Amino acid sequence: MLAKSFPLNKKSIAKLTSRGLPLVELKNQIDQSIDFFLELTYAQGLHIVRKQGRYYFNTKFLKLDEAEFCIVDIEANGSKIEKHQIIEIAALKIKNGKVIDAYESLVYTKEINPIISELTGITAEMTQDSPDLKTVMMEFKLFLGDAIFVAHDVKFDYNFTSLNMQKVGLEPLLNRSLCSLALAERTIVSYKYSIAYLDKTLQLNPNATHHRAMSDVVTTYALFLLSLKNCNENLNNVEDLIRFSKEAKRLKRPKFDPYSSENAPGSVSLS
Repeated sequence: MLAKSFPLNKKSIAKLTSRGLPLVELKNQIDQSIDFFLELTYAQGLHIVRKQGRYYFNTKFLKLDEAEFCIVDIEANGSKIEKHQIIEIAALKIKNGKVIDAYESLVYTKEINPIISELTGITAEMTQDSPDLKTVMMEFKLFLGDAIFVAHDVKFDYNFTSLNMQKVGLEPLLNRSLCSLALAERTIVSYKYSIAYLDKTLQLNPNATHHRAMSDVVTTYALFLLSLKNCNENLNNVEDLIRFSKEAKRLKRPKFDPYSSENAPGSVSLS
């Protein structure tokens, strides 16, 4: 998942993840020197390397146990970037299955819709002594570095975070990303794949408080580890995992919810 402003076309991006992009194709699509382009993209979280005259995402060569995955969750006071902002963000940085760092912060805001407060438990008053959006986005950008951005339904969290960064004058994110929901669909049989349902049925987080950022991050972390454990594919690097999460066949879902009271052992259906 790359920002719309990223200068390379889809075909070239695909080559960066697989057989490599030739120098001439890269030069034809950028307006600056190669060295400046590589420095700029790295500052935005995307590490591109040169090997034998071709260019690749470094994740093409990064083994899973050597990679840093940053599991992220945000809470916002609405879904429209023009009107709304992040009010809480949390992240765990993972390497070889272990937590190596953590980040968590509420974000100052003047008002939060009562519906959002009811859902999250976060009120505007709770954020009054919290840092402003620009401070939090700068801190989080430094924390994230060039780690792989992981979230449950990653498109929303990634895009909303990137747009909030741009809102305060920072460059958009370019980090490689991975969707824990898509990965779960290919490694875990479940009737539903919402984080709340998976937590309930798989007992991922005994202290879960859903719609609070760090709680959902901890739940997603447990889900991520379980998905990796269940994956029988031969994954040699991070790009293999990203590709698997997008292209592998989804597991067949049960026709009925095995955890509903109607389908519990010994129950009698009234329909």
